[in-house]
Amino acid sequence: MHTTNHMLIKFLIAFSVFISFQISYAQTADTLALDNGDIIVGEIKEMKNGVLSIETDYSDSDFTIKWIKVKKISSSQYYLVTLNNGVRLNTDLHTKAKDTGVVDLTSINEKVTVNISDIVYIKAIKTSFFSRLSASLSVGYNFTKSNNLSQFTVRSTLGYIADTWGANASYNSVVSKQDSVPETNRTDANIGAKYFLKNDWFLSLSGDFLSNDEQKLDLRTTIKGGAGKYFIHSNRVYFGAGTGLAWNNERFSDEFNTERNSLEAYLGLELNMFDFDDISLYTNLVAYPSLTESGRLRTDFTLDLKYDLPYEFFIKLGFTHNFDSKPIESAAKVDYIFQTTFGWEL
Repeated sequence: MHTTNHMLIKFLIAFSVFISFQISYAQTADTLALDNGDIIVGEIKEMKNGVLSIETDYSDSDFTIKWIKVKKISSSQYYLVTLNNGVRLNTDLHTKAKDTGVVDLTSINEKVTVNISDIVYIKAIKTSFFSRLSASLSVGYNFTKSNNLSQFTVRSTLGYIADTWGANASYNSVVSKQDSVPETNRTDANIGAKYFLKNDWFLSLSGDFLSNDEQKLDLRTTIKGGAGKYFIHSNRVYFGAGTGLAWNNERFSDEFNTERNSLEAYLGLELNMFDFDDISLYTNLVAYPSLTESGRLRTDFTLDLKYDLPYEFFIKLGFTHNFDSKPIESAAKVDYIFQTTFGWEL
């Protein structure tokens, strides 16, 4: 009898712990209600480019759901949330009890009620530095048998998002080899930061670096600073522009080892479209009219088409075009590359 009572007490304790855990989990778990009536319970990770990712106990990989399909949301976690008018908040997320598609955002200083479609970015806020990072790496290899041309490509990005600012860096390298022809290299890199202001305005500071055998560039370093604005900021399209001043230093690989410095203005346009199922398009155009070299104009153009695969893998098609109206003697005015890479993103 004593043994039976002892076992019963153990069972009741274990059962109580189990029930407490389940209640605790239910209170802390995030809940989504979709337009088809499905309910998903888990941990919301992020929503960007119109797609929300949520981790669940019953799936090996995160669920990805189009944001427009979410009708109700409830979470007591704190997130960095960006609205389509540029407002950024640290807040939890709770749909109003009787209003499908209407969300209460409660931050330290204010409470805001918005339509769920007004939310264009969500990032779970955690104390660790790495939880705010994003990264990608992709590689590609092309070989043409007719002329024994081989091309190896590496592309990578790294980003960090804070409450009122963001930083990013990129690296892109192409090495081409062909029989009886010198090896050609093209490497570009970028590091920059944006400080976000009200009404989708921002301040920017960045450094661009380019080494290009085709244009006889040992290294071009462009440091630029200015301001810009997102004119369209939605769950389908980002479109923005920026302008400011740039300082350009160039070292060339000609017979004279020419070096040039110039002050330039710049005007940049950026378009990101991502409401095409698993396909997204990104394009960027920057023009640099020189203020110290009469008649000189440079342009940099990038176009990327990305197809998302399961488990955060992707295929990317890229086109890059560089133009210089006044290159050094015997160097090309125009250089362009096509790239096909396979990669993974964090």
